[in-house]
Amino acid sequence: MSRLRTTAAAAALLLALPLSLAAAVPALAAPVPAPALTGATAPGTTPSTAPSTTPAAARIELPRPTGPYAVGQEVLHLVDRNRPDPWVPSAGPRQLMVSMYYPAHAGTGSPAPYMTDGAARALLDTKLPGNTVPTEAVAGARTWAESGARPQGGHYPLVVLSPGFTMPRTSLTALAEDLTSRGYVVALVDHTYENTGTTFPDGQTLPCVMCGRPKDWQYVDESRAKDVSFVLDQLTDRPHPAWRYARMIDRHRIGMAGHSAGGAATVPALLTDDRILAGADLDGSMDVLVPESGIGGKPYLMMGHPLEGGAEDTSWVNSWPNLDGWKRWLTLDGSNHGSFTDFPLFMEKLGLPQDPGTTLSGLRGIELTRRYVGAFFDLQLKGIPQPVLDGPTAADPEVRFHS
Repeated sequence: MSRLRTTAAAAALLLALPLSLAAAVPALAAPVPAPALTGATAPGTTPSTAPSTTPAAARIELPRPTGPYAVGQEVLHLVDRNRPDPWVPSAGPRQLMVSMYYPAHAGTGSPAPYMTDGAARALLDTKLPGNTVPTEAVAGARTWAESGARPQGGHYPLVVLSPGFTMPRTSLTALAEDLTSRGYVVALVDHTYENTGTTFPDGQTLPCVMCGRPKDWQYVDESRAKDVSFVLDQLTDRPHPAWRYARMIDRHRIGMAGHSAGGAATVPALLTDDRILAGADLDGSMDVLVPESGIGGKPYLMMGHPLEGGAEDTSWVNSWPNLDGWKRWLTLDGSNHGSFTDFPLFMEKLGLPQDPGTTLSGLRGIELTRRYVGAFFDLQLKGIPQPVLDGPTAADPEVRFHS
């Protein structure tokens, strides 16, 4: 089964895997017809190049958050001096960039950029060799967060978000903004050297060192769980937290969600960190299976895309009966591996192809991800009943519930 819960033709363009990983995973190995701008690269082929023209004037705008709160944003640089970097030990201590989102007073900050120019350029150059997409088309996407906005009063649950492997943290921006608008503090984590590019305060954008290397996926997920626990340490430390608005965080209501490898990392995070009370896996194969002893009764949400021929991810099948608390397994018909992120929306706006068989629009994928992830945390961290999680609804015919 593919590490990304995807068939050979899946994960188009911005979600493309490095050639070395495609060759290592049997489900990605067979040559298949691909769109003009390919997704996962089959062995013996070369990455496709961009079309000769792209809509340079395309204006990309994330959908407006659905909750009542305005969204503030600050970016943190965190250094774990007790842990060397797992991928580049010569770099010294593990360093992370984290985007903090918080309920704010509207109009008290400045528009937050989607990502830095350096990170956007690294994303485009890595995923689309020879591309003609201008950096500004990605870096300048319209978000709904305000940098430096004045925070609301009160205490809010904290949700930590972890992106997919090779994916920058900004790929989950729409979800982060929506959760914040519903009354959460959100920590959106970049896992350094595991994504196309992370820009640090000195202006340097570090590359994806691990993209072209063989790797132990269980170790990757466990390393991410350590990243998340370190972030929690920094945000909840007393009396000197790393974030100036840490007082907003309710330390007794913490959850985690992630996409792909970030979703897989929720299992070791839930197993090793008692502070994390609930987890959501968005289309990530579980490299660390849920043990027969369970995860301490913690609630768990699984959302994925349909696999070819009605197959199911074996890691999910094997883990499902061992989940010993509240649980849901949802499949979004017509979706692909990237439908739980911002990037299909970008691809549509830029005239780039989706996976064959994809019928769910980028906007609809974001809408459904926001609705069900938000409902999950509203139920589990706030105790607010969520009928949408009780079973299929006519309003969301794409959502299938597994039993």
